[in-house]
Amino acid sequence: MSATPPISLLKHAPPGVWAAVAWCLGMVSGARAYYGIPWLPTSTQEAPEPWEWLLVAVAAGMALAVVRLLSRRPLAALGLLVAASYVATLAIDATNIGFAQYAAIDIAMGYVVATRARRARVTAVVLALCVLPGYALLRQLLGLPLRLDHTISSSWSDWQTVVLTAAVAWLVGNSVRQARAYTERLGAQAAAQAVTAERLRIAREMHDTVAHSIGIIALQAGAAARVVETQPAGAREAMVAVETAGRETLAGLRRMLGALRESDGDSGGAGGGGHGPDRARASAPRGPAEGLADVERLAASTTAAGVRVDVVWRGERRPLPTDVDLSAFRIIQESVTNVVRHAGVTSCTVSVDQRDEEIIIEIEDAGRARAAGVRPHGTGYGLLGMRERVALLHGEFSAAPRPEGGFRVVARLPVPAAAGVR
Repeated sequence: MSATPPISLLKHAPPGVWAAVAWCLGMVSGARAYYGIPWLPTSTQEAPEPWEWLLVAVAAGMALAVVRLLSRRPLAALGLLVAASYVATLAIDATNIGFAQYAAIDIAMGYVVATRARRARVTAVVLALCVLPGYALLRQLLGLPLRLDHTISSSWSDWQTVVLTAAVAWLVGNSVRQARAYTERLGAQAAAQAVTAERLRIAREMHDTVAHSIGIIALQAGAAARVVETQPAGAREAMVAVETAGRETLAGLRRMLGALRESDGDSGGAGGGGHGPDRARASAPRGPAEGLADVERLAASTTAAGVRVDVVWRGERRPLPTDVDLSAFRIIQESVTNVVRHAGVTSCTVSVDQRDEEIIIEIEDAGRARAAGVRPHGTGYGLLGMRERVALLHGEFSAAPRPEGGFRVVARLPVPAAAGVR
């Protein structure tokens, strides 16, 4: 099988077929002059002998072999077409190669230019340009006239036309080659962009998942340290919450890592992949993606850590597309995490307003304006991640201090009209 996929001059057949058809039509056009077909020019020469017609048949077989040979060895196919043209034209004693036969040679040359390396391209162009001079030289070596008494054309008559058609074939082949290279570059760029986008998505997921859980763990651990001697039961409860948050974080990380390994596991399995614990873990079912249904759990865990989260639901709660549902939850999670880590307050409000064509998420607190996720000694990634999520869904995002104090984050996410069930 050829490493280079065939290029079709037309959609319904490969170039080899068109080259063979053009050559055979040219041969038929040259041979019909000996049979007095009405309304068509006839030759005053005697018809070729049977052995000469046998040479024509052999040349036609050589041309038909190009159908399969052109995609595998295009230079050899081009040389075969030239040789077949020489043999057939000499057999019918014509002084010039027919235009249709030369068109077949141009098709093969254009295919070489479109699919092969520079040296092969140069060889094909030179061979195509030298077809008529080579035929004239061959007739001279055989002692045959370059022009018959009853004709006005010689072996050199159409050379300018041949050069022009060869130039057109080269331009077409070169354009196809450049278009293919451009398409390959676009594919490589798209693949690289997809990899980068996936890395950014994973980075956002890791940040949102880990940052929230670590914030809760830090609060609970601090509370346990303060009351470990005076309230052992409270300290024990706080440490249980730390354990729970840690386990949930580890479960989320395992799901992400499992998703990353999934493609490698599939490709390995195709080749007769192995068995055992690794395969069992790879095939283990993963939990459903998080969404707004988990907001209450998020609020409960944050409230248990010392920052009360009041959730207000507005509108009719309907199933959302997975990407919208996950992004809405991550925006709430990151905003609540920023409140816990930076705002210095004991409560915040999360409002979810689900409408027919959009869902509006609003998180407010009465603490310091640093709750936006911008640290005093650097720039955090919370706001950037939320803004990117909203932009990918073609929504609107704003995060700014409130005039009365505190901070407000608002995200508007469009909901498709035919939103399916998760």
